[in-house]
Amino acid sequence: MDHNCAYCMEGELVAKFGIKICELPASKVYLFKEQSHKGRVIVAHKKHVGELTELTPEERSAFFEDVARVSQAIHAAFGPDKVNYGAYGDTGHHLHFHLVPKYADGFEWGGVFAMNPDQKYLADEEYAELIAAIKNELGV
Repeated sequence: MDHNCAYCMEGELVAKFGIKICELPASKVYLFKEQSHKGRVIVAHKKHVGELTELTPEERSAFFEDVARVSQAIHAAFGPDKVNYGAYGDTGHHLHFHLVPKYADGFEWGGVFAMNPDQKYLADEEYAELIAAIKNELGV
């Protein structure tokens, strides 16, 4: 655990950019507050590791099962044409994936997604609706 890590400490640190949706066997799932891509989430490993290589094969497999499960939920809830996946961690050294739904007639289709386009934020009720849709599809 890293006391400076948003994913380890949650609370105010993670609230700057995300809203916790749930925990799955190997991960924590957060709705990304900036919603230029409807349904964008972050799937963060429960352990404070910076690289996939720091996980055992079983831990890695469980993490990717969670990522796939969340991706299926996004497809079912919002019907994107594609989900992009990004794992960077240059500055936040905690293994996490951005799952970014892309829509053929929507924002940034055909290009790499911006880390934070800082263009579309929602009302609390709208965040709650997105979270409910994802939780419903995840069965949590």
